[in-house]
Amino acid sequence: MNKELLSKRFYQFALRECHDSSPLYEWLSLKISEDEEMLELSSHSREGQPVPNLFLGAIHYLLIKGADHSLKDFYPSIVENARFIEDTFPHFKDFCQDNREDIIFILKNKLVQTNEVRRCGYLYPTFSYIYNNTKKPLALIEIGTSAGFQLLWDKYAYSYNGKDFYGNNDSNLLIETEIKGDGIPDFLLKSPPVTHRVGLDLHINDVTDNEDALWLNALIWPEHKERRVLFEKATSCIKQYKSEMNLIEGDGVELLQQFASKVPPESTLCVFHTHVANQMPNEMKEKLLDQIKEIGGKRDIFHLYNNIWDGKLHLDSFCDGKEELRVIGETDGHGRWFTWEL
Repeated sequence: MNKELLSKRFYQFALRECHDSSPLYEWLSLKISEDEEMLELSSHSREGQPVPNLFLGAIHYLLIKGADHSLKDFYPSIVENARFIEDTFPHFKDFCQDNREDIIFILKNKLVQTNEVRRCGYLYPTFSYIYNNTKKPLALIEIGTSAGFQLLWDKYAYSYNGKDFYGNNDSNLLIETEIKGDGIPDFLLKSPPVTHRVGLDLHINDVTDNEDALWLNALIWPEHKERRVLFEKATSCIKQYKSEMNLIEGDGVELLQQFASKVPPESTLCVFHTHVANQMPNEMKEKLLDQIKEIGGKRDIFHLYNNIWDGKLHLDSFCDGKEELRVIGETDGHGRWFTWEL
């Protein structure tokens, strides 16, 4: 990837994703977008990866792993009183120069697999919607499952706009989400039944493994203390319900038909993925949609996704051979809010 395109990506990442969310990453990304040496270093990222997330995650990983450098004093995830953001970049650049080979190794070998459990805040009403329409238990296949947090969406408790509680009220994990706009989902008070949980990914992150857990922690932005707390609670849920999940390493698009064929007709087949398709080339996106359509010619299927052609959350379905394409609404990348247009 050429430096001009990389520069644009870091600049857009700063303004579109980090603004009002991570002041440190916003500042660093703006500085990186203007620095040829840092752009060259970031260019070692694996093809198809979101470079700003991977590059900043690599530096964060080395710091929380224990790298001794003044840069750590600017990270709220590491020190209690972080130093002034505008002074960060010289320390950041010095750290990258000192740790260049380690950073390149991470860029070439790691994947951005942010497993944001708070996205379940909009999964819960969507799967409730599907269950209300089919009246059959749900069979889940997640493409790009990472550690499988979202496969356990029915095990968590939910609160919307600070009101009421839904889902599993006995859960230690409460997901609080804001619904923006006038549309309000028709919530089920209790979670719909789930019969199958299959997660597919090129690399499965085992949160009981220290290395995998460290990398997933590094992908959480430094200021996001609440996300870190939710991550720890989701990790506990994974340990508790691990026997209910089937996590498979491999190409999710290639494996989809194989695992879809194992779901009995008594269950509603639900294929879903969030913030994954942006890492797929267009031909793979087309292949995935073609496979969903092919499966839909044989049985009922729902496909929940974003980032194929736009950032909105979509719900496509084939029921009794009839295709329906729905837009659910806009969503925040970290699940803090969503809109409901159904």
